[in-house]
Amino acid sequence: MLMILSKVSSLSRWNIDRTLAPLLRMAGMMCAAVLILIVLFLLREAWPLLGNGGWVNLFSDDGWYPLEGLYGLLPMLAVSLAVMLGAIMLAGPVGLGCALFLQFYAPPGLRKSFRLLLSLLAGMPSVVLGLWGLTVLVPIIALWQPPGPSLLAAIAVLTLMIVPTMALAGAAALSAVPADLVSGAAALGMSAKSRLLYVVIPAARHGILSGVLMSMARALGETMVLLMVSGNVVQYPHGLFDPVRALTANIALEMAYATGTHRAGLFASGLFLTLLVLVLAWLAARSVRYD
Repeated sequence: MLMILSKVSSLSRWNIDRTLAPLLRMAGMMCAAVLILIVLFLLREAWPLLGNGGWVNLFSDDGWYPLEGLYGLLPMLAVSLAVMLGAIMLAGPVGLGCALFLQFYAPPGLRKSFRLLLSLLAGMPSVVLGLWGLTVLVPIIALWQPPGPSLLAAIAVLTLMIVPTMALAGAAALSAVPADLVSGAAALGMSAKSRLLYVVIPAARHGILSGVLMSMARALGETMVLLMVSGNVVQYPHGLFDPVRALTANIALEMAYATGTHRAGLFASGLFLTLLVLVLAWLAARSVRYD
């Protein structure tokens, strides 16, 4: 009787797998098709500017002056990259520290509450953080170094936004480290600090790197925070207190009234950002694959 039940159970799981496999394959193909269609749409809308070698102007023109036919993206691209890298440099150590605390040091009663707090912060709308930055952080920076809206304000608020994502991704990577590996290190007489530094973190490095790359993608694609606290001046950042404009903020500010090649230039900006995010997502997938 037991053998019959076991055989029926195995057959049921096999039938379920056979049913789900094509459905999941179809869902995956639909997601890929939507992504391809979005990229093709961006390419089509940007083609009036990109065609006939016009894409070179995006990197050679002297700044962004659409009324004069100049569509240089380099100042805004430099700002987008500077904000992303600055936020990652600040959020990386903090996020890893939060992940280690959550996984190894938080008391059982606090661990659940701390994880819930991180989840709430990760899901907080960016416009709310932008409002906080605009009404609290920007005036503080203005007292220190006017005008207030600046590269520093953008980096600070964006850091606060991506820390929870990095912490939760890091905690998931740390929790996936085999317990036998940690127990073996303890059996060899390694201290708790040494186990974390030389065994746990190296074993979880690919998962942690994946969280960093996905946080970079989120930082690169952020719009509202940069729109509200960066100052929106198209220029190369010469210091942390300079007002600047990122590519995403530029699209949000000008799309409502842009026409012709000006509109195509904004779509070209969106296409370029999409390709950068796709590269980061691909790197994150590779880091997980080889974990």
